[in-house]
Amino acid sequence: MFVRLRWQVDLSFGLVSVFGFESLDVAACDLSFLLDALTKSLIFFEGQRSGKLPPNQRITWRKDSGLSDGAAMHVDLVGGYYDAGDNVKFGFPMAFTTTMLSWSVIEFGGLMKGELQHAKEAIKWATDYLLKATVHPDTIYVQVGDAGKDHACWERPEDMDTPRSVIKIDKNTPGTEVAAETAAALAAASLVFRRSDPNYSKVLARRAIRVFEFADKHRGAYSNGLRHYVCPYYCDFSGFQDELLWGAAWLHRATRNPTYLSYIKANGQTLGADETDNTFGWDNKHVGARILISKVVFKAYLVQNVQPLHDYKSHADNFICSLLPGTPYSSAQYTRGLLFKMNDSNMQYVTSTSFLLVTYAKYLTTSHRVVNCGGATITPKRLLSKDVAIFKFGQVDYLLGDNPMKMSFMVGYGSRYPVRIHHRGSSLPSVSVHPSKIQCSSGFSVMSSQSPNPNILTGAVVGGPDQNDRFPDQRDDYEQSEPATYINAPLVGALAYLAHSFGQL
Repeated sequence: MFVRLRWQVDLSFGLVSVFGFESLDVAACDLSFLLDALTKSLIFFEGQRSGKLPPNQRITWRKDSGLSDGAAMHVDLVGGYYDAGDNVKFGFPMAFTTTMLSWSVIEFGGLMKGELQHAKEAIKWATDYLLKATVHPDTIYVQVGDAGKDHACWERPEDMDTPRSVIKIDKNTPGTEVAAETAAALAAASLVFRRSDPNYSKVLARRAIRVFEFADKHRGAYSNGLRHYVCPYYCDFSGFQDELLWGAAWLHRATRNPTYLSYIKANGQTLGADETDNTFGWDNKHVGARILISKVVFKAYLVQNVQPLHDYKSHADNFICSLLPGTPYSSAQYTRGLLFKMNDSNMQYVTSTSFLLVTYAKYLTTSHRVVNCGGATITPKRLLSKDVAIFKFGQVDYLLGDNPMKMSFMVGYGSRYPVRIHHRGSSLPSVSVHPSKIQCSSGFSVMSSQSPNPNILTGAVVGGPDQNDRFPDQRDDYEQSEPATYINAPLVGALAYLAHSFGQL
């Protein structure tokens, strides 16, 4: 069956609308299918768990792992998440994952219904670990595992025998970006639990305040002092300034302390508030900070009296305009329907951008404001209307199967999805099936094979197709075939909005 994408230029709104794919057997934007996708997007996090697994674990082929993590430094670092297809716990992307899961619940938790509890459980699995990682003042344990040696093995997390090295930042070896992101994660999560578990919420908020003070006082890039351990895996290329703005914005929202707003006003320019980057992900938080701060700016007294904060709204508008083909500020690139930023794990930018768009539209709607794109006025209703599918249903639909390949990029969703994902635990026989240990190098015969993964990592979203909409589904292709927690985290919020609100913010 031939799939055709139709484009229509709408000059009255200064953008190009994507009307979606025709002649499909099933519309991926059907609400029941979106609810299924939301459910599975959260199940995925259970497959990434490290530590002692709970009785209600739904991905049952996974078993306990990393039960002595932290012992190398006499600290309890059991728990948390493996970031992707390996067995290392990287603090930087784990903290960002936590922030985005929390933001998803903060904005759209009311729409999640039966999945809200699962979302909170996914967040708490991370925050319990982050509290352990920040238990000592002016110290954060930012990594467990020797990434180089871990990547030299293809083994299940339950079989790990590579060094569980513990890497930390402190006054002498600062890591402002990971510290500020951790503060943001703890602050955002404190909002999630404010009503359901107020005592836990207070613990998270107090820790966030302390961690942010450490991040700001002892400035320095962790990619410098810890380069041997964290690069090339999660080097920070954007600097730590964006995380300081991002962290301050979350602390202001969580504590309502005007000190953090004053911090943003006083430091915004030196921390890169005017930079023109339009990429949002685990490394660069500038766009997210602009969207978040814009919520504060929409209060009339701030818009009238505080120009430095008002500029954040303009920068947020510029980000939205950069996504819209046909506007003077358009700069985004697309395949035959998919936002394309880079070959390596491109889908993370699709999900993060989709989340920012629906969140900003929500802020615009509640404040009765619009986006200005070089003379063209885009209302939030128009921005999210069904025919502007490049954002509303187009990106999520593409991810879920409405694409030239007619395949879903979420494992376990739909009739056709990636079956050879770059993931050690998924690709090797489970402990239940193969109780004996699989040695470090023995697994590479599986990694290079064409056999489907024996264990379904339900809900995992992989890196996605290349710029020509091609996806070879090869296990050794980590750029396209590896899932990651920070791909799924923002998708949770976008799916919640799409599944339950039907366009009504």
